[in-house]
Amino acid sequence: MVNELRRRPRLVAALLLLLASAIWGSTFVVVKQAITETSVLDFLAWRFIFAGILLSAARPRALVRLGRRGWRSGVLLGLALAAGYLTQTYGLRYTPAAVSGFLTGLQVVFTPVLGWALLRSRPSGWTWAAVLAAIMGLAVLTFRGVPLGIGEELTVVSAALFALQIVGLEWRATVKDAYGLATVQLLTVGAVTLAAAAPSGVRVPSTPDLWGAVLLTAVAATAFAFVVQTWAQSHLSATSASVVFTTEPVFAALFAWAAGEHLGRAVIAGGGLVVLAMVIMGVKGRRPAPISADVRARAPARATALSTLEAGSVRESVQMDGDSVGVEHVLDPERLSSGLAL
Repeated sequence: MVNELRRRPRLVAALLLLLASAIWGSTFVVVKQAITETSVLDFLAWRFIFAGILLSAARPRALVRLGRRGWRSGVLLGLALAAGYLTQTYGLRYTPAAVSGFLTGLQVVFTPVLGWALLRSRPSGWTWAAVLAAIMGLAVLTFRGVPLGIGEELTVVSAALFALQIVGLEWRATVKDAYGLATVQLLTVGAVTLAAAAPSGVRVPSTPDLWGAVLLTAVAATAFAFVVQTWAQSHLSATSASVVFTTEPVFAALFAWAAGEHLGRAVIAGGGLVVLAMVIMGVKGRRPAPISADVRARAPARATALSTLEAGSVRESVQMDGDSVGVEHVLDPERLSSGLAL
């Protein structure tokens, strides 16, 4: 079983993203309750600082191996993430948790558009079909004809910012750098929110419930979930990841049901459409795996490489110290045509 999963990294990536979405879906009510007891900035600062310190202490060498370019990418992605969480959490103060979940799910719309604009990765017809099914599912699941107020406007902005971070991860995330990149992002969010909270004084959580909310979101919904996201996006496209993330409100509804709320037909129908979107993306929205840099890293500087394109793949023959090593990679035209460098 383990060997079978190792041979199918895309499946493992999708399942882990599903787990991360379940964790995030469980925290909407927790966060909404927490920010009634403390400020948004204080809550986010403690959450992300704890998460960043936890990851740094567990694997400090991952930050060293990341290098200057990796740190720059992590800081830029972290700034987008910080802006997304600030706008989402402030918006959550003025809008119900279910509505916040739906509007945050609009990242599934923004992601392919931003990917097209920044990475020149034109979405396929099947991708748009999956996006449409996901949007319909989210609408049926949580939309109640909500007027667009300040809370809703802030949440829509947060969805666009989260989509920008997802697209950035598609370009920059690799299996090797996943842990370090996630750590730098979380440390950046912690630094931004701490700096923003400093003028009014950063307050320590004052109740056991508030400490519980901070630790739950820091460990499970931040440290663990963002390492999972960064690693998974080294195997999945940004749009595929965003479609999996649309399950977040579905899990939120399931956790609400477990807490005693009634699930009606709309919840079941909306959840079914979201699952349909994931199936479409998984079966028809596949993309070739990116060209690995491992062969280039192993080759000496004087090595010569001959590359020929063959029906959507790249076949490299690397001459190293008189020995020929043949390696076949799948061509990812999205990355080859992109000029974006995070």
